[in-house]
Amino acid sequence: MAAKKAILEAKEKLEGNRVDLSIVYSSAKYDYREVVDAVRGSTNNAPLIGASSAGEFTEEKVERGSVAVGLLSSDDIKIFTAIAEGVKQNPEAAIKEIAAKLPDNIESYPYFTVVLLVDGLAGVGEEITMLASYIFEQVLHKKIKLVGGCAGDDMQFERTFVFSDDMVATDAVSICLLASRMPLFTAVKHGHSPMSRPLRVTRAKGNVVYEIDGRSAWEVWKEETRGAVEKSGIDIEKLDKSSLTEMVLGNYELGLPSEKEGEYKVRFPLSINDDGSLNFSCGITEGSVFRIMDGSNIENQINAAGEAARMARQSAENEGYSDFAGLFVFECGVRLMLLGDDFYKSVEQYKKALPGIPVLGFETYGEIRLEPGQFSGFHNTTSVILLLPKGDKRTWGREKGVK
Repeated sequence: MAAKKAILEAKEKLEGNRVDLSIVYSSAKYDYREVVDAVRGSTNNAPLIGASSAGEFTEEKVERGSVAVGLLSSDDIKIFTAIAEGVKQNPEAAIKEIAAKLPDNIESYPYFTVVLLVDGLAGVGEEITMLASYIFEQVLHKKIKLVGGCAGDDMQFERTFVFSDDMVATDAVSICLLASRMPLFTAVKHGHSPMSRPLRVTRAKGNVVYEIDGRSAWEVWKEETRGAVEKSGIDIEKLDKSSLTEMVLGNYELGLPSEKEGEYKVRFPLSINDDGSLNFSCGITEGSVFRIMDGSNIENQINAAGEAARMARQSAENEGYSDFAGLFVFECGVRLMLLGDDFYKSVEQYKKALPGIPVLGFETYGEIRLEPGQFSGFHNTTSVILLLPKGDKRTWGREKGVK
């Protein structure tokens, strides 16, 4: 079984240390229940967090259809896990349920980072991120960093799951609080650039955009992207729905201006409805002004991964940390779709920026990175980084099993 192979190889790399946390990402081709049970049974029921995925990788392998397992052992980090269901219907209630399970006092561990994993098809990524930031800070009485992603299902867009200890659930949010003695470092970067004129969402509900500038959303999208698509020798009118998702919606996404002038947060249109409306991976506010973004430059997409890693490393070095234990990566499944066989070059960028550092990553349906003071932390088609400085006794193990 892939999970057993992965856990055995990861434990070898942990070199006999106890397991304080298991991180598990699984392709939809496996039985998630069996995967989680195998990992829990092999780690003395250590706390576990994870999700179904759309691709998995380490610094050694890039695969789809695999199980990836990471193991953390640390005297410098305390681990707390929790999960709540019903996130699509009532995201606030789900976050409050989790918050009630968190400790209210953790002495000697002043830095809080929350890894947040969400059902990738719930369409509440932005809402969950903002609610978690506000509510967790109220409960924990500390500023927190949020990092994570939305579960995938090998780009089938049918059903996604998150894991927490023994639980495997859809329509759910799973978190892992890392209370640490030293700061952990995060970064985010995408490879898109604005291509369209400013556009306005004139009718939207939740994560569905019906009209742009008073017209059918899809008609406007076609109009604004037609020239770029046809330069590639493709007739946009002859593409089927699958091809439209890959060649149009994946390359040309919605860009919302961020708090930093000239920079944009990207939103991926998941699919087109029969009425010409567009489904997004999170809520889009009616009245929003945006530009359609061009993500077709492969070199920019590859370099974005390295830039994210360098940004995290620079933040750490600014704080006096230059030795690192491991790198978590939350990489958008759309980037895998855009890069195709060149996706491994993104992983090479992490290795160049942080040579010799173990990497564990998965392909998501949306990425999360929110630092204290920021106003929006949900992202699409990005590389999100969580970099762990090396403590005196921290060790790290990870590996993948492929059937």
